[in-house]
Amino acid sequence: MHAQEPIELTKGIPGKPCPIAQTLDLIGTKWTFLIIRDLLIEGTLRFSQLQKSMKGISPKTLSLRLKELEDNGLLERKVYAEVPPRVEYSLTEKGKRLEGVFIELKRFGLDLKADH
Repeated sequence: MHAQEPIELTKGIPGKPCPIAQTLDLIGTKWTFLIIRDLLIEGTLRFSQLQKSMKGISPKTLSLRLKELEDNGLLERKVYAEVPPRVEYSLTEKGKRLEGVFIELKRFGLDLKADH
């Protein structure tokens, strides 16, 4: 990971997209968040493995979420020339940059449990 300039938390500027809102629009859905989590943990997964780990997600929704992540440069889809075709999904470097966010959310969640 490369060194980054410190960023100050500020309110948005009217008429300019808020970076936090844009990020939440992209990863804020339940399924998208869980897809990213699983790929951060496992590294590379096939469609069936992703679907199995997310009880209740429809194949159509999973396909849509994977496409959104790929279109936004967070996910890489690799198709192997095999019969039957094999497709694997993994996070790009951009997608992997979310790991710190996920770790902090987990830390916060663990603290919530400890407070009760």
